[in-house]
Amino acid sequence: MTFEELKPKVTEITLNSSLSREEKLLEICKLLSDSISYYNWVGFYFANHETKTLHLGPYIGAETDHTVIPFGKGICGQVAVSNANFVVPDVAAQDNYIACSFTVKSEIVVPLFVNGENIGQIDIDSHVLNPFTEADERFLEFVNAVIAKLF
Repeated sequence: MTFEELKPKVTEITLNSSLSREEKLLEICKLLSDSISYYNWVGFYFANHETKTLHLGPYIGAETDHTVIPFGKGICGQVAVSNANFVVPDVAAQDNYIACSFTVKSEIVVPLFVNGENIGQIDIDSHVLNPFTEADERFLEFVNAVIAKLF
């Protein structure tokens, strides 16, 4: 399924009044994981600005021990500080990478802004080297813009 075909499906999930916000986020994770072959782990982390930590939210994929990540640590922690997308074509070449699984080869993290504040991020791991393109970034920015309306 193309990104353009997925956009209305993402919007439809966010508008489903029978689901809680957490359920909507989980459904979006499922949709992306099921629809894009190289999206092997899809999840959200949310910021606690007082403690400068990220906390794992809904996700689909292998279990992770990384339920709390300090700002600045790993790819997700760096995005919490930089407020910028971070694409890692090869995690083995990244110094500040927190290994989740030996099967993870690449990662993309896109911040989630609500009223100009970085409240979290969508994090996607892939078992494929260098699969993420600018089209993935633009699509995930769209996903986060739609999700921001839930907050």
